[in-house]
Amino acid sequence: MKSPFFLRKSDRMALLVLLALIAVAGIVIWGVGGRYQSTPLSLTDSLSMSRQRDTVWRQAPHHFYHHTSAKSDRLFPFDPNTADARQLSRLGLKDWQVRNLLKYREAGGRFRKPSDFARLYGLTTREYERLRPYIRVHEEPRAFALKTTPEAYHRDTLRYPVKLSPGQTLSLNDADTTALRQVPGIGPVYARRIVSYRQRLGGFYRVEQLREIKDFPPSALPYFELGSGNLRKLDVNRLTLQQLKAHPYINFYQARAITEYHRLHGPLHSLQQLRLLKEFSPQDIERLEPYLQY
Repeated sequence: MKSPFFLRKSDRMALLVLLALIAVAGIVIWGVGGRYQSTPLSLTDSLSMSRQRDTVWRQAPHHFYHHTSAKSDRLFPFDPNTADARQLSRLGLKDWQVRNLLKYREAGGRFRKPSDFARLYGLTTREYERLRPYIRVHEEPRAFALKTTPEAYHRDTLRYPVKLSPGQTLSLNDADTTALRQVPGIGPVYARRIVSYRQRLGGFYRVEQLREIKDFPPSALPYFELGSGNLRKLDVNRLTLQQLKAHPYINFYQARAITEYHRLHGPLHSLQQLRLLKEFSPQDIERLEPYLQY
């Protein structure tokens, strides 16, 4: 009986060839893999690579800081009364700080001396000290702008109208919102309020009526004159209660008293006929009379 481990001659030859191939493959793998093994560094090489890593680490943050702060490092002389949004941004001011400065100028504000710039809303002491050596406040802002800007100076009079000088006046009953913004202290908000109140009243018959607008700056009053005195009249004998009370000087109870009076007693011929009614004070009748017709 043959042994279970008995191999024929052809099988033994095939097994030997297979073992030889495995051995050759192992030698090749060992030889090629050795090329990619790390080579031990000498002390000198290790120190050199360490210095390179340190240099890269130090230069990276420095480069980033220089890039991010380059805009604020290139400072230049500027006049806060004339510098535009692009120039203010180049000086390192934040967008909301630029908006605050432009709104201040738009409302008639002006920097009289360099130290006034420190009062800009939102500007820190550190930012002011950084910009202070470059602040130039000139009496003639237009002439200065022409010298310091490479391009020609063109003022946007729609956004930043030229303000009136003391002694100059504007027609209160004729000016539109753009013209009203020429008055020192009057920006777009007050200009819209003036026009809206003028329409509701039917026109102004006294400049002092502007004081009836909430928070109106009294310093702006000398810059106004009445202009055309053509007031829009209210026909008290024909208008309804709703139409009457739409006027700023007539409340609901007064409008009802007027309609009830001419319903019971006939048409009104004078507002003095309402003096005995509790709804009207002498002051109410005085300020309302210029707007009524019979």
